[in-house]
Amino acid sequence: MDPELPVVRLCVAGMQAEAEGRAGAARALFQQAWDSAADDYEACIAAHYLARHQNSPEETLRWNQECLDRADRVGAERVAGFYPSLHLNMGHACRQLGRPALAHTHFVRAAERVEQAPEGQYGDWNRIAIAAGLRDTAGAHEDSAREGSAREGGAGAGGVPRSLDEAVDGRVRELVSRWCARGELMALGLALPAYLGYLGTAADRVRLRSALHMVHAARRLPADEQAELGAVIGSAVLR
Repeated sequence: MDPELPVVRLCVAGMQAEAEGRAGAARALFQQAWDSAADDYEACIAAHYLARHQNSPEETLRWNQECLDRADRVGAERVAGFYPSLHLNMGHACRQLGRPALAHTHFVRAAERVEQAPEGQYGDWNRIAIAAGLRDTAGAHEDSAREGSAREGGAGAGGVPRSLDEAVDGRVRELVSRWCARGELMALGLALPAYLGYLGTAADRVRLRSALHMVHAARRLPADEQAELGAVIGSAVLR
């Protein structure tokens, strides 16, 4: 986003007001950004922030939908990086309204476009939140898929991003629990973003394997953990 755009400056001021606990002032600034938006791109930005300051789940969903619709109207590379977050917000809003199957659909769409999110902490945050949303709504998706399969006499929808293999996940979780217990911050800092944001793609496997390999290469863990981590890295799931 161009930091010199008036709409962006208003939203930055609104975020500062949020950080200072001035919710009313933040909402007023975001509303001003919406009122002054000159095109769909600027309206998309303002709607994103306005959605955070609504008084009901219905209004939150409405503003998140407005944000998504405006991005669709822009239809350009300049909004491509917005979509993971836009679908993530739609998923959260649908969950608040008790619509977990629809929420899961939006989390899947967010996962499908997560590679377009900017690199760094923002991208990691998106991955982690999307992975959590997929896990939390997986049951609703499975129920919906079974119902659809029964009606159509065929298999349910496939191709949904997967969680880490259960056996390997348990081994990684046990290692992470040990590192948390003794404050192994280096290992946690390297491994957690890739582990918590794992969405089952080839790129995710590379990210997780690389992160775990860096922990292993540092050779700062007890011998039993070094051996266990080496076995996890060599597992077929992460190749």
